[in-house]
Amino acid sequence: MGHHLIVNFAPAMQKIKVPRYIQWIVLTGIIFLVIMTLLRLALVIIFAHKISVSQLLPAFWLGFRFDLRMVSIVSVIVFLIGSIKPLHPLQTRAGRATSFWLYGIFSTVFCILYAVDLYHFAYLFQRLNGSVLNYASDARTSIYMMWQSYPLIKFAFALVLGILGLLALIRLSYNYILSKPVKSVKSSRIAWSIVFFLVLGLGIFGRIGQFPLRWSDAFSFNNDFASQVSMNPFQSFFSSISYRHSTYDEKEVREHYLWMANELGVTKPDIKTLSFSRTVVPDKQPPVNIKPNVVLVICESFSAYKSSMVDNPLNTTPYFKQLANEGVYFNHCFTPSYGTARGVWAIVTGIPDVQEYRTASRNPAAVDQHTIVNDFEGYEKHYFLGGSASWANIKGLLTNNITGLKLHEEGDYKAAKIDVWGISDKNLFLEANKVLKQEKQPFFAIIQTSDNHRPYTIPEEDKAAFKSLNVPLDTLKKYGFLSLEEFNAFRYTDFSYKTFIEAAKKEPYFDNTIFVFIGDHGILGDAGDMLPSVFSSQSLTSEHVPLLFYAPKLIQPQQYSFPTSQLDVLPTLAGMCNIGYVNTTLGKDLLQIARKGEDHKAFIIDIDSRKVGLIYNNLYYNYRLTGGDDKIANITKNVPVPLTDSLKKEYRFMTDAYYQTSRYLLLNNKKK
Repeated sequence: MGHHLIVNFAPAMQKIKVPRYIQWIVLTGIIFLVIMTLLRLALVIIFAHKISVSQLLPAFWLGFRFDLRMVSIVSVIVFLIGSIKPLHPLQTRAGRATSFWLYGIFSTVFCILYAVDLYHFAYLFQRLNGSVLNYASDARTSIYMMWQSYPLIKFAFALVLGILGLLALIRLSYNYILSKPVKSVKSSRIAWSIVFFLVLGLGIFGRIGQFPLRWSDAFSFNNDFASQVSMNPFQSFFSSISYRHSTYDEKEVREHYLWMANELGVTKPDIKTLSFSRTVVPDKQPPVNIKPNVVLVICESFSAYKSSMVDNPLNTTPYFKQLANEGVYFNHCFTPSYGTARGVWAIVTGIPDVQEYRTASRNPAAVDQHTIVNDFEGYEKHYFLGGSASWANIKGLLTNNITGLKLHEEGDYKAAKIDVWGISDKNLFLEANKVLKQEKQPFFAIIQTSDNHRPYTIPEEDKAAFKSLNVPLDTLKKYGFLSLEEFNAFRYTDFSYKTFIEAAKKEPYFDNTIFVFIGDHGILGDAGDMLPSVFSSQSLTSEHVPLLFYAPKLIQPQQYSFPTSQLDVLPTLAGMCNIGYVNTTLGKDLLQIARKGEDHKAFIIDIDSRKVGLIYNNLYYNYRLTGGDDKIANITKNVPVPLTDSLKKEYRFMTDAYYQTSRYLLLNNKKK
């Protein structure tokens, strides 16, 4: 095979006088790329799944780009070291030895990773990932298990043969190139070196655009097998190595399972399988052909204490308050954690993102998730974002788990980009309205805003219609704002909501649409006298957000004060739309809770300070995962709450139940 490649490619490079050193690196890289492609094909043949050629071809193309990245990284290392004259592989003995040592190390790692990857996939139907390193903590047991389960001697023999075979191909290409005459001159060698370095850089970056190729691109096929095929063990292993400790304590999960199953309404609890699945049937059948549309707006940094919803004297969101008076509003809604990626995760999956390192959306082992969005059968699914969805693997989370999703992002709109976050929120809403008014089928649309975020850009085109205000800095700080730019950006969100709703009211879809507004997270700050002191002293301002269901033609106005969460949004929407669904996670139908007068709880985790807590019965209890520092406070009024032993025991158990169950579900909520 190596000789065949050399015969086909080397003469062409000779004719255009490519330096022999570059020729050798290119030919060696091609050998690895061909082998990696053949191994990917072998994976498909050995584990033949029902998958069409039309799905496999994009997976193979993406896989080739992942392979090219790995080969380019090795090639650039060999190239740069060999560019040092005493270490030139074709001119000095030391250079030849160094290059062969580098390729020898890569070949060894290559063969080991691919061999282990094969067994890993056969066992778990997942490409090799960083979790295998966890077995090192009990190395003796792991080795015995492997010895009794696999033919390790044959495995080692095949591994050695593979390494020797790769080295032989590399040596063959080296000898072939060495036998060719030197035709390049110094000036052309310098030019070719610059071009080659840039080409390798492009191979490593993986695409032409703002963002590099990421492992999360593998999860854009909406087909798990295609996603697995597209990756290689280098990409899957090194992308997930930092998440190897993202696991759960099964003993703790089982200890709290029966209580948690009862809390969630699991009708057939099974402590053996640890299933939290429950089938929810609609209360009544909707009229024929009447399915309410859904527009779910995830509002950037929509902190409740900065809004008009807590009667902030700066009155930043008067239009939103008007909508709330006409809709179903929950004034004690809390996000499970802080951060946009964690907020989107909680809404879409129904699980708090309790992962302590980075975010769950970035974890290859967690990206496969069941979501209630898919129970909206017969609905067109849309996701609108003003910028790119490549950050934090949000694209992978969405496209891998929401069937038939149409993702609209930067580059899909006529409106111009205004800053790093893409087009303005006002234009994002108007672009979404253009798409939605053309829909002939019911639709479920998610719109994610971003303007209420540094650099707080107010578009020039809106400065006439939207009037920025000038407020003294001491007044701004008194009511929750650090700068005039932040204050006006917050007001601009209200302007954008108004522009959107007034545009939607002119369209036929409006009367049959449920609009939902919820913050992705709050902002840490001092709420002053606008809220009880616990919101400021215990950082609840970071998680306290407005939650509004607005559909003046479909639902009666109502305000509720019991604790709610981002986790509850999808179950509540399914209930409002009379849709039966399978709930496998922690969210509940808020209107059902209100009708039955049930208790409800909101779980919160502060990743930075490593605190977990629970809001229940107007009390907020929390403690540090590092141990102790238990606190409890009233969230409706400034009255002291003694933390008795019995109260601490009760709230600690409930908090741990939510926390341990969330850790478990992050890795065990895979879609069927």
